[in-house]
Amino acid sequence: MFTRDPLARPEPLIRRVYAYAAYRLGHGPDAEDVVGETFERAVRYRSSYDPKKGPPIAWLLGIARRCIDEAHARARAEPPPERSVMSEDVEEDAVRRLEVRAAVLQLEERDRELIALRYGADLTASQIAQHLGLRTNTVEVRLHRALGRLRELLESEEEEPGVRVRPPNPVLRSKGSERSGDPIREGS
Repeated sequence: MFTRDPLARPEPLIRRVYAYAAYRLGHGPDAEDVVGETFERAVRYRSSYDPKKGPPIAWLLGIARRCIDEAHARARAEPPPERSVMSEDVEEDAVRRLEVRAAVLQLEERDRELIALRYGADLTASQIAQHLGLRTNTVEVRLHRALGRLRELLESEEEEPGVRVRPPNPVLRSKGSERSGDPIREGS
């Protein structure tokens, strides 16, 4: 049993789980579905929460990660939706967010996960370390390297304008975008 209800103050937890899901899936109904499924499972299995293993947000992000993996698996089983054609008058910042998103999708899963936990769920390196069972220094080094690889992908696209970073996976595409701000510059 637990000594404290992990869902006693759900508002900040909901915001952080949504931020993580939106970073991984894009803002919109897919992220909202993951948040709903995460909290549904959390309520159902709240007796399994062990405060000795970490704070409630770490427990919830573990549940959210499994829900996201299941959403990806379902999306691979479904035929991809038709692609929409972007008009040339799309604002530059929207295009940049799409480029960053496409570049992030080219990274390995481990790198994407670290970036999502840091900039999507807004966790510190020590919180990520606790969540993943790693040392804080290991997380910091891996995050630094992941951001370096992301920066290289984006710079190679800028140097070769005719070469485009592959478009995002249809399940991860959304009408919304990641958080404003440049995670590459913030993480340096």
